[in-house]
Amino acid sequence: MTRLEPTAHGLHEQLKKKELSAKELVDAFYRRIDAVENTVHAYNTLAPETAMAQAKEADRRFAKGEAGPLTGIPIALKDNLCTAGLRTTCSSKILENFIPPYDATVVSKLRAAGAVFLGKTNMDEFAMGSSTENSAFEKTANPWDPSRIPGGSSGGSAAAVAAGEAVFALGSDTGGSIRQPAACCGVLGMKPTYGRVSRYGLVAFASSLDQIGPLTHDVTDAAIVMNAIGGHDSLDSTSADLPLPDLCAALGEKIQGLRIGIPKEYFIDGIDPQIREAVEKAIESYKSLGAETKVVSLPHTAYAVATYYILATAEASSNLARYDGVRYGHRTKNPRDLMELYMESRREGFGPEVKRRIMIGAHALSSGYYDAYYKKGQQVRTLIKNDFDEAFKSVDLLITPTAPTAAFKMGEKVDDPLQMYLSDIFTISVNLAGLPALSLPCGFTLEGLPIGLQLIARPFDEAGLFRAAYAYEQAHDFHLRGPEGL
Repeated sequence: MTRLEPTAHGLHEQLKKKELSAKELVDAFYRRIDAVENTVHAYNTLAPETAMAQAKEADRRFAKGEAGPLTGIPIALKDNLCTAGLRTTCSSKILENFIPPYDATVVSKLRAAGAVFLGKTNMDEFAMGSSTENSAFEKTANPWDPSRIPGGSSGGSAAAVAAGEAVFALGSDTGGSIRQPAACCGVLGMKPTYGRVSRYGLVAFASSLDQIGPLTHDVTDAAIVMNAIGGHDSLDSTSADLPLPDLCAALGEKIQGLRIGIPKEYFIDGIDPQIREAVEKAIESYKSLGAETKVVSLPHTAYAVATYYILATAEASSNLARYDGVRYGHRTKNPRDLMELYMESRREGFGPEVKRRIMIGAHALSSGYYDAYYKKGQQVRTLIKNDFDEAFKSVDLLITPTAPTAAFKMGEKVDDPLQMYLSDIFTISVNLAGLPALSLPCGFTLEGLPIGLQLIARPFDEAGLFRAAYAYEQAHDFHLRGPEGL
């Protein structure tokens, strides 16, 4: 068989030219999974029978000349996206045996596009975490250094792409859960504008913050995936009824005169000097490509982490109330009464981080504390959004580090929740403001670990985001490098 291209657009050309079949492609990816999965632990569930049936259908489409850009492409899905007939666990014991009767909208769209589902990827339980160490099943390893975390909560998706176990993957991003693992694993991760991609069938963590997006090898693949999964959906009441432009059309456009803002609050003490240096070099690269830069201020950034962990936990405590041992999910054995059924089912089913966040959220919403915490958090959220609105009056994009450090060692922050929460300090504000943002590789540390660069755009300006990311990507080869020795 011919050498496999790493990207969806590269593989599409090979499939179209009949240099390989979709069935051969799926076989190749399962061989790769067999070779590395004992080290990486990217997947919770594999679906070889489903994948092979989809591959056969893809080959029929190619034979009839009816194939699209994602037909026959082997992909992975984060394990909080509902898949009809395929286990969806959220990496939690409470949903360990849950098989949804329906597909999430993004899953339906990818099925229609002819994509092949290899399996469901590991994650922090209910997407609550920054390291994928909170999974009830396995700890996913970073393909660049298996002693380190892959980021979270979409760590399995990022690791699967980086390790060559999927062409691309979908993740969800509530406070950085696509972008931070993308930075840790040296891939591209994109969080769309809130409302750009339907959340129907995404198991909810914090409904006003969650967004689904792609993790890919390059900008072109991310644009192709967004073209497939974006757009209005009547099944999601928060879905924006706006046309989705062809995001691939933005690729290759010149960035001469693009105005890029550098938020001074994101270049702080405590950031790894190697991260700062790599991002500063990226800023100089943009200047050489014809962009203009200026320092801007987002003065309420210091309050973002505290605000996020009030609002997100409050919404989580409400959303996770449905897991009561009655309708679906784990149920304790032989409860004496209804109260014990509720309490023991939740005690046995939820892990420690999920319990911690439910308790914080319930407290923030409780009588006598609502105004002091939840209401105040909503007010500060508005101030944070207003900061971005003001900045975008004078610039087109913002450029920041994705994370303050490269991937850290497993176990390093497990016993210090605050330090773990600070891993998302540069990504959280974007979710609070509902903006589109992405992380792309911009260098490596002296230890050979990937460094991520974050670009942030105005609401619904995904095209501008991809345009700027593509220009940078084409000027460098960081996205072409992969982990060695795996």
